Amino acid sequence: MSIKADELRAQINSLVKKYAAEVYVPKKFVAGESVIPPSGKVIGSAELENMVNASLDGWLTTGRFNEQFEKKLAEFIGVEFVLSVNSGSSANLVAFSALTSPKLGNRAIQKGDEIIGVAAGFPTTVNPIIQFGAIPVFVDVDMATHNIDVDLIEAAITPKTKAIMLAHTLGNPFNVGKVKEICDKHNLWLVEDCCDALGAKYAGKMVGTFGDIATLSFYPAHHITMGEGGAVFTNNPQLKMIAESFRDWGRDCYCAPGCDDTCGNRFGQKFGSLPQGYDHKYVYAHLGYNLKISDMQAACGLAQLDRAQEFIDKRNANYDYLRTRLLSTLNDFIEIAEPTLNSTPSWFGFPVTVKEESGVSRLDLLKFLDQTKIGSRLLFAGNLTRQPYFEGVEHRVVGELKNTDRTMCQTFWIGIYPALNEEHFEFVAEQLEEFFGVNF
Repeated sequence: MSIKADELRAQINSLVKKYAAEVYVPKKFVAGESVIPPSGKVIGSAELENMVNASLDGWLTTGRFNEQFEKKLAEFIGVEFVLSVNSGSSANLVAFSALTSPKLGNRAIQKGDEIIGVAAGFPTTVNPIIQFGAIPVFVDVDMATHNIDVDLIEAAITPKTKAIMLAHTLGNPFNVGKVKEICDKHNLWLVEDCCDALGAKYAGKMVGTFGDIATLSFYPAHHITMGEGGAVFTNNPQLKMIAESFRDWGRDCYCAPGCDDTCGNRFGQKFGSLPQGYDHKYVYAHLGYNLKISDMQAACGLAQLDRAQEFIDKRNANYDYLRTRLLSTLNDFIEIAEPTLNSTPSWFGFPVTVKEESGVSRLDLLKFLDQTKIGSRLLFAGNLTRQPYFEGVEHRVVGELKNTDRTMCQTFWIGIYPALNEEHFEFVAEQLEEFFGVNF
């Protein structure tokens, strides 16, 4: 790059800093007038500068920023391999698809095999199972943590069971110690959906490092963001290679974008019934996709990673404050999720369940909160088996989904993301107290 180009880039970055200082500053909160969102992004000068620099590079696919992002994220989690993808849903698709690869021999998941999970969650934790032709098997959840009731898992295992695929609900780890023990006992794969749980720990160790393969989401609602984006991570080098193939069109070649002949034998191999020497770059080992990100997304994510621990700490502090505040006056009306034993959550949202004996409906409460500009969200699909698209989908339920149905009817969550503080939560608490007729 020329000296003139370097000078121009420095001037642009200086202007970006000034712009960020003018535009990306916290807004004054006005009770009853300002919206309290359930989630949102927190970005500033560093993210904008990185994204502008990525655009000035003119390298539109994955490049230098993605290389740094994957390396830095792997270090943060404490895992060997990270692959960025274009969403958390894509991450789940890639992670599950990797377990179906013929390269895994007898351990590969086949059509008709069963995968254990829960119905109280987000659809795309389950959809890759259905899309492949495997059978989702649902067991009930524990209302205290909103995660799988681990005491019900063994009863769901049959000779067809090949894997357990679960999300750490709203950043609260499931009992991954017990789930891993069951997986080891029955030789099952474990897929950890950590899309809502970056930084959460179980027994002092990051979630996502217990199972065979795990996923993250970087949608703006999540702990860190790059707009759209996600990641697959594993300590298994074979799964890493297979996952990379599914992400990159299904190709057998593993050259980085813009590179050729990384294997040193591009024209010297024989694959299936293809002609001898068929270009390795165009040999496809899997029914894959193109799920890569752009370097501009990676540039944003790289800056966000520098703030990941700050964001996680702030989310957890917000959860603690709001929990203490609400339980002081509303314990007779609502239940608040508890951290799973032996875990340190990294809260994505603040889950609340309206007690049936409170005498109020959740719908009325959510309408009230909406009128006061307090955002809320349901626990995603509630009971996935009752969603319109699930009609006709082959699945199996073991036992009853009583708590899943209760989640569908009584539970919701509100925001605790890092831009919110005690001022917001005092207003939330006062409004809830007004709704339930407390202190009035």
